[in-house]
Amino acid sequence: MPIGTRGTFLPQRGLFERFRPAPGGLGVPGIIPSLQAYGGLQAWAARAHRPSQSLGRVGSLEVRLAQTAAEVRQAQKLRYHVFYEEGAAIPNPGRLFARRDIDGYDAICDHLLVFDHAARDRNALNRPAVVGTYRLLRQPLAEEYGGFYTAGEFDIGELLARHAKLQFLELGRSCVLAPYRNKRTVELLWHGIHAYVLQNHCDVMFGCASLDGTDPGRLALPLSFLHHYASAPEPWRARALPQRYVEMNRTSKETIDAKDALRALPPLIKGYLRLGAYIGEGAVVDHEFGTTDVFIVMPVSAIKKRYFEHFDLSRRAA
Repeated sequence: MPIGTRGTFLPQRGLFERFRPAPGGLGVPGIIPSLQAYGGLQAWAARAHRPSQSLGRVGSLEVRLAQTAAEVRQAQKLRYHVFYEEGAAIPNPGRLFARRDIDGYDAICDHLLVFDHAARDRNALNRPAVVGTYRLLRQPLAEEYGGFYTAGEFDIGELLARHAKLQFLELGRSCVLAPYRNKRTVELLWHGIHAYVLQNHCDVMFGCASLDGTDPGRLALPLSFLHHYASAPEPWRARALPQRYVEMNRTSKETIDAKDALRALPPLIKGYLRLGAYIGEGAVVDHEFGTTDVFIVMPVSAIKKRYFEHFDLSRRAA
């Protein structure tokens, strides 16, 4: 029986963890998870179920969940480097001071990490270097601690209500260190996600995916392509919040060159589309990160079987 199932004994939680938003809220996690996240600590409910075993290994690269506060901080440092030092994101004072990408969700999420055991992190007591990461938020944790991150950009309430019997998993904060941005690292991350989905009986993956830039006019081709060719059917649709809504239908379908549009899409979004992802209605400009975001939803049952078999390392020769 999974930890947290009704009837299972659960140890008493710490006093501080009682100070959190009411279940079902749409705000960010409260002050205590935010303070925990700054130290790389995780809420009790996030730690309780976490498996410690490796999820896969190829050569010197290994994928597994973060097990310690130090490993969470390594993921935050990697995100800061990619989003703020390489990218156009603008850090708030706390992130700038820490040189880490931190928010309250870090305390309630699982952090999927790719380690390179052949490279060492001199700033983390010479531990194996973290070269790739994804942040994973299961629906029970989101409901208990204030909601999903995506709810700050897209109205996902009706989507969750339409599929109340399904378990949703939010994917976010994905990044890979530049020298490792290759097929092997990305496939190892997706192998880890595949294993995580099976272990936690997740039915639907979703989240925000980003296009670089905050001028939707300059992104007319990829946004219009996603609108015309990848829009979610009504049962899986979520719409950008009214106050943040940006029209995606900026060019008629007849004028779109699909090959040019695909070249203009970020590799991550193209990867999602290959898996069978749908795109929500409307985009959102995120000035903090210097991006324009779209809503991605992937029902696990709709993902092409051959792709999950491809990410299953147990099927491959050693």
